[in-house]
Amino acid sequence: MRPNRLREIWKSGGAAVNGWLAIPNSFSAETMAHQGWDTLTIDLQHGVVDYPAMVTMLQAISTTPTVPVVRVPWLEPGILMKTLDAGAYGVICPMVNTREEAQKLVAYTHYAPRGTRSFGPVRALLYGGADYPQHANDTIVTFAMIETAQALDNLDQILSVEGLDAVYIGPSDLSLALGCTPTFDALDPKAAEAVDHILARAQAHGVVAGIHNGSPEAALQRIAKGFQFVTVSSDARLIAAGAQQVMATMRAGLPKPPAAGTGY
Repeated sequence: MRPNRLREIWKSGGAAVNGWLAIPNSFSAETMAHQGWDTLTIDLQHGVVDYPAMVTMLQAISTTPTVPVVRVPWLEPGILMKTLDAGAYGVICPMVNTREEAQKLVAYTHYAPRGTRSFGPVRALLYGGADYPQHANDTIVTFAMIETAQALDNLDQILSVEGLDAVYIGPSDLSLALGCTPTFDALDPKAAEAVDHILARAQAHGVVAGIHNGSPEAALQRIAKGFQFVTVSSDARLIAAGAQQVMATMRAGLPKPPAAGTGY
């Protein structure tokens, strides 16, 4: 089976730099994949990507060594299993709030006897290889998102679930849940303390911690703290930022029109 480079990065003690895909287009996904990201996450929870578009985006990412990850809309077995059948090598599940929910997530993403994943890896066989069924349980990466006050209360119980590889922090939702301003980087003190707490407890349980970031500077600071999976911006935000920079330069350099009444 094709190795999961994400696991290899973590095993070496490194951190993976993850890009985020919100645009439902295979060409934009392919372009992003060719920029050297360790992983790219297709977002099915928010934004405008649907399942058919996701499949073409996974195919586009396959033209590179970048590891394909998908954030599913919810803790629901059907979409989790279909996402893995399509060839995702990692899944991020939002709003995991209890040990029971974490156990369900692990079960839905693993074949028996370790789980209840139904067999039908249609495209996964093409991407992963003919021996995919024998090695999928040890290759696929499963993330639980920690982003609510309830998840914080149950954090150690969630982290103790066998087979859960990583947790992923959504700073905006976590901030909202704690009564703070929703943002990625400059968190309110209460939210920042919660992020540090999640990281420390994850490390204590031997679980990888990941987090969403708005800037490379914030991502690098979090890697220095111990995060091993950092998302930086998204395809849509990067397009907007690049376009804004071009237009700001153009507007600043264009000749000013003559004042009214000074010429024809």
